[in-house]
Amino acid sequence: MAMRSQYCGLVTEALLGQTVTLCGWVNRRRDHGGVIFVDVRDREGYVQVVCDPDRAEMFKVAEDLRNEFCIQVKGLVRARPDGTVNDNLKSGKIEVLCHELKVLNPSVTPPFQLDEENLSETTRLTHRVLDLRRPYMQNNLMLRYRVAMEVRKFLDTHGFVDIETPMLTKSTPEGARDYLVPSRVHDGHFFALPQSPQLFKQLLMVAGFDRYYQITKCFRDEDLRADRQPEFTQIDIETSFMEEEDIRDLFQGMIKTVFQNTLGVDLGEFPVMSYQEAALRFGSDKPDLRVKLEFTELTDVMGDVDFKVFSGAANMKGGRVVALRVPGGAREGSGLSRGEIDSYGEFVKIYGAKGLAWIKVNDLAKGRDGLQSPIVKNLHDKAIAEVLARTGAQDGDLLFFGADKEKIVNDAIGALRIKIGHSAFGKNNGLFEDRWAPLWVVDFPMFEYDDESDRWMAVHHPFTAPKDGHEDLMVTDPGKCISKGYDMVLNGWEMGGGSVRIHRADVQQKVFDALKITPEEAQLKFGFLLDALQYGAPPHGGLAFGLDRIVTMMTGAESIRDVIAFPKTQRAQCLLTQAPSLVDEKQLRELHIRLRNADLVKPA
Repeated sequence: MAMRSQYCGLVTEALLGQTVTLCGWVNRRRDHGGVIFVDVRDREGYVQVVCDPDRAEMFKVAEDLRNEFCIQVKGLVRARPDGTVNDNLKSGKIEVLCHELKVLNPSVTPPFQLDEENLSETTRLTHRVLDLRRPYMQNNLMLRYRVAMEVRKFLDTHGFVDIETPMLTKSTPEGARDYLVPSRVHDGHFFALPQSPQLFKQLLMVAGFDRYYQITKCFRDEDLRADRQPEFTQIDIETSFMEEEDIRDLFQGMIKTVFQNTLGVDLGEFPVMSYQEAALRFGSDKPDLRVKLEFTELTDVMGDVDFKVFSGAANMKGGRVVALRVPGGAREGSGLSRGEIDSYGEFVKIYGAKGLAWIKVNDLAKGRDGLQSPIVKNLHDKAIAEVLARTGAQDGDLLFFGADKEKIVNDAIGALRIKIGHSAFGKNNGLFEDRWAPLWVVDFPMFEYDDESDRWMAVHHPFTAPKDGHEDLMVTDPGKCISKGYDMVLNGWEMGGGSVRIHRADVQQKVFDALKITPEEAQLKFGFLLDALQYGAPPHGGLAFGLDRIVTMMTGAESIRDVIAFPKTQRAQCLLTQAPSLVDEKQLRELHIRLRNADLVKPA
């Protein structure tokens, strides 16, 4: 016989007059003058249980209940008395009059109350099992489940096949560092955990499976940020015989379907913007279109001004000068304070900027005399006129400037744009639009130059196809070569990215030549893929979405760790299991490994 007849949170007025059997945890126990009320919780929510003293045996059990006891309740569903209805609960119009009560398992005193706010993340991750009982986390993980199911249903309907790829694979260091797994059988040899199933899904296309997908774990040993995890979950997809635009249309439809069916949100149209336009207007390849601020290009204006910060950047190779107009930022009484302006100057230094120049537009009609800034005296009249004209400045506006190498300007002023737009000032002055803002960013460059290694690097990965007609540019002018790469962006987050792949060995060789990967090196790292491409590989392409990131956005969670059941900290540690941990000498010997620091070996 089943231990329960339904979930606590699903008991509604439809069951009035019926006897139910429920199982769950004591969320709270209240003694109201001889009548005991117990809020019982399970994954679907709460129900109020009433324990009257006229059932002495049951009542004695109720008196001893404490938070987080696991219990079974059998009782009668009845309407709550007038004035006690709770409209915030599905079960808020009823209560269960308890007939039988059984403690399935008592609980020690929890380290925190489940409704406690402002818990430290260390406490939450150390006691993750209890943290996962909280409705906030239960709702997040249930939404994650529904998102995954909607993805599977959509892909199944469109003929995609779920195929697993290996977790123990070959180390091919490209991008982030691999997690290495030593082989016990092959002395001195290592597997790697996959950074993505990229090569295997291309092999599956060569093998003729046509439409593949997988919701799978990926691993990257990189320095972590708030939105990164050493192991993360990817919705990985690949398809054959589809053009770039067809691929984008199909998976735009998938994401729209997922949002509609899980949140009831219509994402609407997805504008398409080139990488070059995104960088020019927003300094980012994943612009947040909700922020109504844009860059104004000034590099061509500042080459001969006396202000060396501007002229130096305008004349350097790869330099850039831009302005960011903040409407109302200098308005008397409601604009940005001098303290806020100074704090923004410190903020941009995080991104490599040396400082932040600014001009307050107090009275446009007075020209130079209507501007307030320490830099105005070092700008000639033509430059000032161009700044005011190009930015469209009005009285009360504040202009911020970035001048340095292009990457530093884009990163620093791009981050400043987001910070101001999301601030209270930005929201109060109409600089932020509260909506879902999807976007495709396309036409990425194939390569970017890395000054440190003095070589071209792949922007996406070395298997991304160039635009038709750009194949020879990979040899003659790699910097001008555009790829068939694309990213889906939502509210300034990269939700997923991919490309049409190279399916011909001769084109793949040109990419390796541009990246200065020798034939021997290519064969050693990617030989199995290059060999497969010789056997009539079909045109193919795909993309991968970050499941963790999608659900984080949907829930509005502050951290990606709030949508993962058992995440790692920013130091790549699991506080629940205390991993990673030391291992003993016997295990190391079996793996043919000796640690340089003997103190790191676990005592026998």
